[in-house]
Amino acid sequence: MSHTVGIRQAQKQKTRQALMDAALRLLETQSLSSVGLREVTRAVGVAPTAFYRHFRDMADLGVALVEESLGALHATIGEALAEADDAARIDHSVAVVAALVRTSPAHVRFLAREQHGGVAPVREAIGKQLRQFGDEVAAAFADEPEAAGWSPEDLRMLAGLYVDHMVVTASALLEAGPRGEEEIAGLARRRLRLISLGRRHWLD
Repeated sequence: MSHTVGIRQAQKQKTRQALMDAALRLLETQSLSSVGLREVTRAVGVAPTAFYRHFRDMADLGVALVEESLGALHATIGEALAEADDAARIDHSVAVVAALVRTSPAHVRFLAREQHGGVAPVREAIGKQLRQFGDEVAAAFADEPEAAGWSPEDLRMLAGLYVDHMVVTASALLEAGPRGEEEIAGLARRRLRLISLGRRHWLD
């Protein structure tokens, strides 16, 4: 019996992932608000009613795509934040973003379009993830000697600058393509180092 349940669960997960993958392909050329549920199920080859076994609606599927796109990045960004000095941290962080764009361009394009798109739950899910990244960056900065005297609000402001710039960098890398990657990544590193220099003199 447990074997049968396991097979059914695996098949259910496979169908769920297929729906997400199909939606992501459709989102290459259109926004989530314009993609129909029937388009997605037709691409997978399942009945529209089967969709509701996995998602409440297209917004719910979009939120799942946000989690798939950004959820696994927290551990990787944590490794970058653990670097011993600013230069290494910046290099590692930019490399992480460049790798994401290189390996998952459809996810990055989806996030860039939907961050300010018309589907509120997806906008909110992206915002929540970015705020979580900001909190993680602020916590890393707070543990450093240079943070002495900084208010929590200023640390969050600084972290927001880093996160916002990495989002801009991801969009620029996507637009530039592989040939422009090194130029965009180099500019991103220089800009983040400029922010880092300003950080050292903020309390002056």
